[in-house]
Amino acid sequence: MSLSGKHVAILGAGRSGRAAAALALREGARVSVWDTAGAAAFSGMPEGVEIHPEATEEQGRALVSDVLVVSPGIDTYGSYVAAFSTGTGEVIGEVELAARYFTGRIIAITGTNGKTTTTELVARILAHAGLDGVACGNYGVPFAEVILTGRPPAVVSLELSSFQLETIRTLHPVVSIWLNFAPDHMDRYPTVEAYRAAKLRIFENQMPEDTAVVRAGEDLPAIAPGIVNFSTTDPSVEWFSDGHEITFKGEVVVNLDRDTALRGLHNAENTMAAFAACAALSIPMHVMREALHGYAPPPHRCELIRTLDGVEYLNDSKATNLHALESALRSQTRPVVLIAGGKEKGLDYTPVLPLLKEKALAAVTFGQIARPLGGLFSQVVPCQSVVTLADAVQAARELAPRGSTILLSPGTSSFDQFSGYEQRGNTFRDLVHQLH
Repeated sequence: MSLSGKHVAILGAGRSGRAAAALALREGARVSVWDTAGAAAFSGMPEGVEIHPEATEEQGRALVSDVLVVSPGIDTYGSYVAAFSTGTGEVIGEVELAARYFTGRIIAITGTNGKTTTTELVARILAHAGLDGVACGNYGVPFAEVILTGRPPAVVSLELSSFQLETIRTLHPVVSIWLNFAPDHMDRYPTVEAYRAAKLRIFENQMPEDTAVVRAGEDLPAIAPGIVNFSTTDPSVEWFSDGHEITFKGEVVVNLDRDTALRGLHNAENTMAAFAACAALSIPMHVMREALHGYAPPPHRCELIRTLDGVEYLNDSKATNLHALESALRSQTRPVVLIAGGKEKGLDYTPVLPLLKEKALAAVTFGQIARPLGGLFSQVVPCQSVVTLADAVQAARELAPRGSTILLSPGTSSFDQFSGYEQRGNTFRDLVHQLH
């Protein structure tokens, strides 16, 4: 793809927008960046880029460009992108732009939950195997930054959100990973089917000689690549785990309790997916096993904060949807006092009630959806509704007996009270450490 002398317009002045701008500049394009934010948002933009703060749809309709690169945080199907698309030749995203200049192989990871841990595990295994694996995309660094290093790795571990998959065209993973699927982002997608269709694009450019690593039981259409399954419920598939050991074709290859710091069925699934993907590149089993030594899961994913008065405090702030909340509850072996709540995303939480009844002693809800969520949860467990996370921690402490777990697993996003799940999780950690 030659961009020499062409006009590349980029929507979004964030990190991925800056990376796309730098790559387009390197390839000889004239580059303009547009954002509804003020001039301060353009800090760190490469020299030579035309910047357009407080950009409007009217300006977009008047713009003529050869390529429009849309940042994943901007609704691809919204009126803003539609306005800027009027006079462009092609609409793509930053990961698609980067893929066109990457000569190595791609392991691409998607799923509603577990993407980041799996992406990290794949990158760690690739690095241990001498393939200079880099975690990039929706997690780690923007893919375009990897291309700009001058010596890109042989293989990348590329996490892809549904938003990023909306704007791919030619991106071709030699291995794709489909971890799971559950309704999410219903504040952006008109239907669950539309969200699923975006996710399914990960398989779009794969060939029969490629590999798709898929959780057993997922309802997928016919796809071209060969399928490798993993499961925590069906021991007959290639990769199986009971949460303690991982077997491949019936033979134990990893003892999670002894060899790793990974706990719970959800982490067993993430590990199997990473192993299956790297095995497809002929990486030996002992190399993959060694790569797990010293690995700790990312923060905010069932992270043990402390044990106080016999009560464990777990930070699962990354649980921004119902499926993640269900996974966290299912993996608990002690009675739970659940802290949940945050932004209203239009999700239906009724499916979690049987699991909540089975696993929880009580619940505390907070944030924008505190009252409706509390009303629902109170059908199966005692429930208190409060305003802030600080209030929730205090209420949960009073409800939690010795031997139980206080689990922050919000089940929705944090943008009603926090800048992101990280800030929410860090706040929870600070609040728990302040207890005495």
